[in-house]
Amino acid sequence: MLRAAYPWLVALFSKKPAETSPEPEQAPETDIIHASRSHTPKKDKATPKRTVAQRRRAEPPPANRREALKRAREKGREDRRQDRRESYEGMKAGDERYLLTRDKGPERALVRDVVDSRRNAGTWFFGGAFILLALSMVRDYRAVMAANLIWYLLALAVVVDTFLISRKIKKMITGRFPKTKERLPSLYFYGFTRSIMFRRLRMPRPRVKVGEAI
Repeated sequence: MLRAAYPWLVALFSKKPAETSPEPEQAPETDIIHASRSHTPKKDKATPKRTVAQRRRAEPPPANRREALKRAREKGREDRRQDRRESYEGMKAGDERYLLTRDKGPERALVRDVVDSRRNAGTWFFGGAFILLALSMVRDYRAVMAANLIWYLLALAVVVDTFLISRKIKKMITGRFPKTKERLPSLYFYGFTRSIMFRRLRMPRPRVKVGEAI
């Protein structure tokens, strides 16, 4: 009877409640932790150079005056060693900044090239002197006479070779440096002293090969 008289009232109270949407399932906490760990970008490891630089920057200041003096002495020794290495390498390469006064100048560089481009008798003079000295100690007079003869021949070869070197030095210097202020006798002596040295021991190092045109 109530349904027939007031259908709207019955429909109002008999209406079903709206279905609630199910809440999304949450992932387990362990899965979230693993996912966050797997997606966390790794930090780059410091390179050895960076590590050394950081260690040097992080070096604590000296605790007292004695330690400060010790560090200053060590730094001074290291700087001097570095300067000596640079000077030695520059001298070998013929860099004018590191050469001795006797080796400076384009004229002397040309003299070095003249000597280094040829085989010199003076190179064999001092090498053979040790052998001749050993032979001279032998009691056999024939060995002594042979040693003296070879000695005189080597000395004569050095004199002749020095004359040839000096003549070539004069020709090259006057041709390329006609207005030079270098004295020719000084250049002759410079070439002689270089010619009697072993090639590997010459300083600055030879920059031309034997037989190469200058």
